[in-house]
Formats: sequence, structure tokens, C-alpha cells
Amino acid sequence: MTAPTHTVTNQAPPLVGHDVYRTDRALTEAVARHADPSRLAEIDAELRVLGVAAGSAQAQKWGEQANAHGPVLRTHDRYGNRIDEVDFHPSWHRLLGHAVTAGLTDAWSRPDGHLRRAAGFLVWTQAEAGHGCPVSMTHAAVPALRADPELAAEWEPRLRSRVYDPRLVPADEKPGALFGMGMTEKQGGSDVRANTTRAEPLAEAGTYALTGHKWFCSAPMSDGFLVLAQVDDAGEDRLTCFLVPRVLADGTRNRFAIQRLKDKLGNRSNASSEVEFGGTWARRVGEVGRGVPTIIEMVAATRLDCALGSAALMRQAVAQAVHHATYRRAFGGPLIDKPLMRNVLADMALESEAATTTALRLAAAYDADTEHERAFRRLAVAVTKFWVTKRCPVVAAEALECLGGNGYVEESGLPGLFRESPLNSVWEGSGNVQALDVLRVLQREPHALNAFLTEIGRARGADHRLDTAVKDLLGELGDLEGIEARARGIVEQMALVLQGSLLVRFAPPAVADAFAASRLGGDWGHTFGTLPPTLDLASLVTRARPVPED
Repeated sequence: MTAPTHTVTNQAPPLVGHDVYRTDRALTEAVARHADPSRLAEIDAELRVLGVAAGSAQAQKWGEQANAHGPVLRTHDRYGNRIDEVDFHPSWHRLLGHAVTAGLTDAWSRPDGHLRRAAGFLVWTQAEAGHGCPVSMTHAAVPALRADPELAAEWEPRLRSRVYDPRLVPADEKPGALFGMGMTEKQGGSDVRANTTRAEPLAEAGTYALTGHKWFCSAPMSDGFLVLAQVDDAGEDRLTCFLVPRVLADGTRNRFAIQRLKDKLGNRSNASSEVEFGGTWARRVGEVGRGVPTIIEMVAATRLDCALGSAALMRQAVAQAVHHATYRRAFGGPLIDKPLMRNVLADMALESEAATTTALRLAAAYDADTEHERAFRRLAVAVTKFWVTKRCPVVAAEALECLGGNGYVEESGLPGLFRESPLNSVWEGSGNVQALDVLRVLQREPHALNAFLTEIGRARGADHRLDTAVKDLLGELGDLEGIEARARGIVEQMALVLQGSLLVRFAPPAVADAFAASRLGGDWGHTFGTLPPTLDLASLVTRARPVPED
């Protein structure tokens, strides 16, 4: 009798059944740092429930199923009537329903609302990232709608509701509603002033009929959409913001023809679409010609969610890599004990911690909402969105490599993370758009730069490498010649000094020292795993473990 050849050994157990929140030291410390002490126990308990759910086998299964069985477009019913419906797997509805029930569409009415919502978004989207799109847009629509108090009074309670209702019925018949967005057109992309969709006024004040095409309309199954269209104002086209309801008050479907769903690299569970407006009923939001300033309130909030989403993907990638290295043995011992692998893991963990720390600081800036905090986030959101979303794909790729061939296999979950990783850099303005936005703020809003410098100045004198990096940044900002061509480099420097200042102030010494030595001190290579070996790398890796040491 021959010996069995298929004995499974030396494989890491699945990372399942753990508390995604409580095991993320950078996140829990950030929540404790920024929350009102009188509410911390309540917030911590709320997030811990969400963290346990996110790490459960059930949530992981929902994520797998929602991506394996993506949305399906049904343009017509069996009789040939236009219906434009998108069907989702039940697991999509479970994920989205759990997010709504957990309050992830409502940051605007609770004390510490943005902080707890940001932390919850970072935790729950680690179970599955795609459904974060409608969650983010529903949350972000609130400040844009407030440009019209009447519309805000009508819609805001539905958007902040904790009841998920996927039915396509009039919004006033629903206990909760979701929002999408349609800005981009095929001829303009991020240049929304090139939009050609037109709005013609109707008899009722503030109502219009839209005609045109949107090249990207996110979450087309939503109850309402914020879109941009041109209004003829005394012979001049003026870009204006509109609310397009999916179903009209009398129960009929609005003219909202979904042409196709986009076949995307990642984000497979989520429906992104092209839509056609042909006499589509809409209500104006804000003043004629104020379309960009109105909808930019939504964009600013979704940009922060892009950074949060990337931080979530990075944390999940690092957790999977550290978990694998903890159990996998090679060359005589656990991978996690090998000096070179420890350097790689520590370097990725450092990137993840910096992203989380910065994103939660920005969420707290929304809660404080002072003049300083508003000015600070005007620059810092664009800076952080640029940098954190750029770092996400390289972290995901390195984590995949830590698992070797296993990481290249779909069952590991790492290919899905990798496919998702570039998305947040594209959404809500690509890297160049963010960099140019930063330049505009620097040139037109000096108070924003003052607030940014005040923030990083709070760490002055704590680390000489940070002080030197800030001095170098000021030199770059003072040199206006060819500044547009240097914009990416300047924004990168701004992101690094912001992250460095926060870590120097708040992170454990081993984390702050490693960041300053590598990202600010120049003692760093061009790949992960090139941290100076004299650093306390073991502490960084231990801190990043998704499951505590026995």
C-alpha cells in the first residue's frame, strides 16, 4: 500500500472569526484620541460589534458571493416595456443593509458622527469594498443638498435612515433611501465644464427636463442622483446641479435609461453605468451656474471616503500578509521571524498605519468644524486622497507576493484586493486632478495653507528629520517657477510631512522613528522591505497582527 501523497501541512489557517476593529491598533488609538471621552465607551462598543461582524465567516462569504455573482442589467420586461433595473445577488443586499443599519450613511447628526462613521466605514468595507460606493455617496449627498433647505428637509431624513429598502418606489413611500451621482461625460471626463447635458425649465419653479448622456453614473439602482447639466442663462451656458429621482411621486419611473453596466477591472459587485436622459424630470439644487460649488460638497466627502477605502484595503492586505507569515514555515522557521520578511511586513504596516492615522484625523476635522479645521481639511483632504490612494496598489501587490503562489490564487482573496486597489485613485478625481486642486488652493486660499502649516507645526522640534522635511517643503512652495509640472512632487511632500507630524505626535516611538527614518530621512529604498535594519521592526510587525499572539 502506497503512502498518501495529499497530506496538507504548513498552510496558514483562514483569517476568520476575528475582531477587525479591536485588532487594528492604529484605528482604535485614533478613535480614542479624537472621540469625546464621555462617548468613547459607547463608540468603542458600537465599532467592536461591527468589527466582529466584518471578520466573521458570514461576512466574508457575502463578499465572495457578491463579487462572484455581479449585478445584472434588465433594460426591458418580458413585454418590451422599458424598466432599467439592476439585479443583485442577495449577498449584496445583506452587505449594504448591514452598512445602512450600522449608520454608515449618517455622520451628520450625531456627536462624533464623522469619526465613528469613518472608523465604521474603514472596518466594514474590509469585508467587501464594492458596496461602499452607494454607502459613500448617500452619506456625501447631504452637504450638497443643504444648498436647498427645502430639498434637504425632504431628503436628508431618508439618507440618514438606518433602514435599508431596495424597492423602486417613490421616495416618500420609503423609510430609507440611497443616492448616486452622475457628473462625468464621455467628452469631458474630469473637465465637467465641458458637459453637454442640457436642462430646460418646466412650468413648476425649480423643475427642469434633462437631455443628455452620463458616461459614468454610479449606483444606478439608487433612489436619487446628483447630476450636472447646462442651463441657458441669457444666452450663456451655466453648469448647474440637479436632483434626479429614480421614481416620480406618482409612482411612474423617471426617464433614466441605463445603456449598459461598465465591465470593470475590480469593484465587480458594484454597478457602474452609462445612462441616457431624455426629458428626465429633475429639481435644481442651489443656484443656476453654481453646479460645481454645490456638488463639490459631495465630492469633498467622497474624496475622504476614497482615502478611508484605500486605508481599509491596505489594512486588510497587511493583516492577510502578517497572518500568513505567522503560520507559514520556510527555511527552518516561521516566515515572520526571518529578518528580510520582517522588514517587508514592517514597511507595509507602517504605510497602513500612516494612512489610517491621517484619514481619522481628517474625519475628526469634520466633527470639530471650526474655521481652522475647515481650512485645514480644504487642503489636507486632497493631499491625503492623492497620496493614500496611490500607495494602496503597491501595498496590495506586496501583500500578494508575501503569500507567494498562494497569493496569486483567487481563493486567497488577495487578487480581489489587488484589482480593487487602484480604484480610489481614479474615483473623484485622479492624481493630477488632486494635485491641480491643491495648487489652486495654495494660490487662492492662503488661509488653508496657514492651517495646514499650523497642523504640521504642532510636531515642530520633536524629530529633526521632520523639521528638515518641512523646511524643504517650504522651499518648494516658495518657488513658483514651473510649479504645475512639479505639483505631484509637492503634494507628495505635503502628504509625507502631514503623516509624519501625526505619527511623531501620536504613534509609539518605534512607529514614528521608522516613518521619519524612511519616508522623511531618505534612508529608504524604492521597494517595501528596505527599512534601516537598526529600527525596531519586530514591534511594528507585532503591532500589525490581526490575531493577538498566544
